Amino acid sequence: MTAVDPDQSTAIARTRNDDVVLGDDWIGPSDAIDRELRAGRKRRGFLSLNSSPLARKIVTFNLIALAILVAGILYLNPSRDSLITQRADALATVSSLVSDAIEARLEADQSDLASDAQTLISDLALRGTNRIFVYSSDGSLLAEASTEATNSPLANSEQFLITDTLDKLRNWALELANTPAVTEGMGVSQDVLAKTVGETALNGSIQVVTSKSLDGGSLFAVASPLVVNGQIVGTIAITTKDAAMDRMLQREREQVLKIFLVAILVSIGLSLVLASLIANPLSDLADAVEVGNDRSKKGGVAHNRIRIPDLTARPDEIGRLSGALRGMVGALYERIESNEQFAADVSHEIKNPLASLRSAVGTLRVAKRDDQRERLLDVIDHDVRRLDRLVSDISNASRLDAELVKEEEESFDLNKMLQNLADYLGQEAGNKGIDFISDLPKSPVMMRGLEARLAQVFVNLISNATSFCEQGDAIRLWCRVNDSRVLVVVEDTGPGIPEQALTKVFKRFYSERPEGQFGNNSGLGLAISKQIIEAHGGVIWAENIRPTAHDITSEPLGARFVVGMPL
Repeated sequence: MTAVDPDQSTAIARTRNDDVVLGDDWIGPSDAIDRELRAGRKRRGFLSLNSSPLARKIVTFNLIALAILVAGILYLNPSRDSLITQRADALATVSSLVSDAIEARLEADQSDLASDAQTLISDLALRGTNRIFVYSSDGSLLAEASTEATNSPLANSEQFLITDTLDKLRNWALELANTPAVTEGMGVSQDVLAKTVGETALNGSIQVVTSKSLDGGSLFAVASPLVVNGQIVGTIAITTKDAAMDRMLQREREQVLKIFLVAILVSIGLSLVLASLIANPLSDLADAVEVGNDRSKKGGVAHNRIRIPDLTARPDEIGRLSGALRGMVGALYERIESNEQFAADVSHEIKNPLASLRSAVGTLRVAKRDDQRERLLDVIDHDVRRLDRLVSDISNASRLDAELVKEEEESFDLNKMLQNLADYLGQEAGNKGIDFISDLPKSPVMMRGLEARLAQVFVNLISNATSFCEQGDAIRLWCRVNDSRVLVVVEDTGPGIPEQALTKVFKRFYSERPEGQFGNNSGLGLAISKQIIEAHGGVIWAENIRPTAHDITSEPLGARFVVGMPL
């Protein structure tokens, strides 16, 4: 009675906690993983500003761009510059008219500026809140007067919530700084500004200066020279604080800031929606991987599958990422399962010759006759060579994937390679009494690939056909090129392939050999050939040659292996 290896026995499916299935059909605790993903999504919520750094970055960058735009509008305000220019031009005109009037009066009365300065400016009636200064030619102040503005609709008690709040915050910050440089830079008094501009006007030209008053309002100063009989006898300077213009500019700034606040709210809302459309799916993809890792680290179910959410319906990069991750994970699991299956097949294939060796060695101990010992030694020699060949083929097959990735593809002439193989292998076939026929194109067939690996494929196919043919049979190698593909066919007139084996000949360790050739092949040659062809983007299949193509009951005339590859 043969003992059954627990590793080879069929696992019995059973359930645990109603969410984990163990056995041949086990996939993974999908319900448990889905529950964890849903719980994480619920904790995260729709607006994931606190838990998502990406959402915070989207909101921050959008607000920075909006703030820069509004700051630029307020800083480069064309209406403010236009109003200031118009006001300065109007004040320069007034100053010029006043100086002309004073000059005419001085010339008519033949009076002195120093004695009549106060009388001259007291009679002036200027609109708005103004201060008038008269300076002598040496810069000393001779007279000073002021006019008060009448009530105007523009000079009302209108309140501006946003701008007034910002001004208070600015003043509070300046008070906290409490440095002379800051406080002195806030504005200048009318007396100082008038004296400065008056002294400058002694050069004979009208001077206009705009500045800030001590209370932060707009301050204008203009000075004109007083010329009597062609000689500059002094200057007249007029300063004015235009509260109406300040209120108009403040009203405009208030409107801009209101629009800015509305834009901030809209921007935050849209940013959160955008972040939820981007950050939440990315979080789901990351959580799917982290859930599997966390369960493994915490001693969860072994070999827990990672279930990537299917977001391929999205017509954007996230949909592409989801599809790529699902494909990558699927390919990874396929490779893992293939390796596991390969390891199981290797274990099974090695056990057969080992069992035969153990039986032969055991029998050899009790054999009496020399002829029996000789047959047992032949069996041992055959099994050892079989094991050596099997281990070599397994080693080549296990290294094949890595070598296919590492080796660099090169351009080569497929026709020349096939011709060399036909010359060499055709001679071996001829030594066995087998006719070898090659039908290859006259012109080169250039393609990119791994020439040595493709040569290995066709050596396997031709050698395989040679091993099945007997004296008097024939092997034909032919090649055809069609547009961007090439077709290479190896045919023989051997016994053909059993119908039940047509779908199995490319499986690992499968071998359908005549009785006399048992144990001489590992069954990996065609499997390796298929792997190499598929790595080049091609296909390979096997079929029987029949006298009537549509009659599968007729006896085959031989076997045909077809290889198709892109050029």
